Amino acid sequence: MACPSVGSFLSIHNMCGGMIDKFGSDDLRAKWLPKMCSMETVVSYCLTEPGSGSDAAALRTRAQRTNEGYSLTGNKAFISGGGYSDAYIVMCRTGDDSPKGISTVIVEDGTKGLSFGVRERKMGWLNQPTAQVQFDDCLTSTDNLVGEEGKGFTYAMAGLDGGRLNISAGALGGAQAALDKTLIYMGERKAFGKSIDQFQALQFRLADMETELQAARIFLRQAAWKLDNQAADATKYCAMAKRFVTDTAFKVANDCLQLHGGYGYLADYGIEKIVRDLRVHQILEGTNEIMRLIVGRALLAERG
Repeated sequence: MACPSVGSFLSIHNMCGGMIDKFGSDDLRAKWLPKMCSMETVVSYCLTEPGSGSDAAALRTRAQRTNEGYSLTGNKAFISGGGYSDAYIVMCRTGDDSPKGISTVIVEDGTKGLSFGVRERKMGWLNQPTAQVQFDDCLTSTDNLVGEEGKGFTYAMAGLDGGRLNISAGALGGAQAALDKTLIYMGERKAFGKSIDQFQALQFRLADMETELQAARIFLRQAAWKLDNQAADATKYCAMAKRFVTDTAFKVANDCLQLHGGYGYLADYGIEKIVRDLRVHQILEGTNEIMRLIVGRALLAERG
């Protein structure tokens, strides 16, 4: 299984492809999608800014329309693939300060005025480069506008529903890998004359972890079904699944580390890496606090 950091990077790449496929022109789809699908071209998603993390609608990166195209000025933070990707899907302000003033454009690597901050030093996701993406009078063609001006925030939020499920799936895979490693370890580790998987108290912990992962897996599939079928409450279910699955996955991985004892803290056994990598899944694609906010607001709207 690919490590969670690589898998999650690919999920962001896939989210960009989904936005181009759903909202881009025929020319944009023809230009980008074939090479994105073959991984010849890697694309990053640029929404978050240094001063507007969870409040994405407050972004300040501006794209001024000129005779030559859009001139971008601003900064994006915590960008997966920053300085590595071949292109960047950028949410930027082309109009007023409301969400309706935001558009989405594609900026290709090597464009004049495009630069990157130093690679971030992180707790986990060490296989995946993360950096600020900076625009200084960075010019991109009007042909690189995704969809319509003023619809960028809507496109970004629509893309996040799928992105949240992808992040959840990556977290689930990491937790399952941790549990699989733990079952093998407990069958080999001896204490008090028998393997530790023969102790009833530890069997109970294994049973709880298996139950929690199965519940998370079923919930994730239900949310994916809602999104595939364009259910009216799909966004709420994607938010609930992202919160529940990533919290559950991190807890299971952390419990697996505990069952390894001191060995779980060592790099040789691979559990500490999974724990470090999965921690950020509770922050990515909207923090789990924001997921609760989305669900709470949806509940109140349903009440009327």
